[in-house]
Amino acid sequence: MSRKIRWYKRLVPFLKEVKAEVKKVTWPSKNEVYSTTIVVIFATIFFGFYLYIMDLIFSYVIKQLESILS
Repeated sequence: MSRKIRWYKRLVPFLKEVKAEVKKVTWPSKNEVYSTTIVVIFATIFFGFYLYIMDLIFSYVIKQLESILS
């Protein structure tokens, strides 16, 4: 029966593998990060307002239906 390797014995090889994988990563440039951050901020604001307006519309429609049906 094989014994489990203790977590601390697996830690060093794991960290070496992590370091090797991080070196393979192609990191975005500062301009790419800036531009995509701006896009995300504007998209979040846009969809926030869109969902707010849709919520107002649906709330109004439901209240009107409730008043008609009651």
